[in-house]
Amino acid sequence: MVEALIFDVFGTCVDWRSSIAREVAAVLPDLDALEFADAWRAEYDPSMAAIREGGRGYVPLDDLHRENLEVVATRFGVTPPNPADLTAAWERLDPWPDVVPGLQALKHNRIIAPCSNGSIALMTRLAKYGGLPWDCILGAEIAKTYKPKPQVYLASCAALRLPPDQVMMVAAHNNDLYAARQAGLKTAFVARPTECGPSQAHYLQAEGNWDIFAEDFMELAGRLG
Repeated sequence: MVEALIFDVFGTCVDWRSSIAREVAAVLPDLDALEFADAWRAEYDPSMAAIREGGRGYVPLDDLHRENLEVVATRFGVTPPNPADLTAAWERLDPWPDVVPGLQALKHNRIIAPCSNGSIALMTRLAKYGGLPWDCILGAEIAKTYKPKPQVYLASCAALRLPPDQVMMVAAHNNDLYAARQAGLKTAFVARPTECGPSQAHYLQAEGNWDIFAEDFMELAGRLG
């Protein structure tokens, strides 16, 4: 019995690429905003690597996003007029169309929460912006490390006082689901084939024997009943 669902957010629940490009275009109109958004996102995983590997203490993603913005802005030869506000663009990402109604349907009889690498502050503001009806905020900050470390999934289960096999991780990224399954969670794959743009070559289909494959969150809600 699945008592709770926890969700990857960037890419699975929200369209980070178009949303970030919109914000970049508004303040740096002479750039290719999508190229800048892709470059900024490309710094995401490398910036967390030292923390996962123990070479750096936990730093909230808000701060890593700001550091990464400086790296990418230097590479592009630009100076954002208000770096703090542009960094906060990660709090203003549009949900995919099925997400809010799907979460509302899932929420009727199960706990729903993000299990994101985003901080509690970031996830809270993003939920306010996009109307994401979470029951609580879980994820990296309570574990003080980053996915796909097993501590992140297990800390979320522990916070809900549920065994891992009563919690389902929902993601559009197979590596996230592999890690969650290794930690003992149930898994659901929801494809987001345009997350990385029209030339996306990965995350297009389920690559593991996940417990559920669904086209969107409404189908997921129907499958779970």
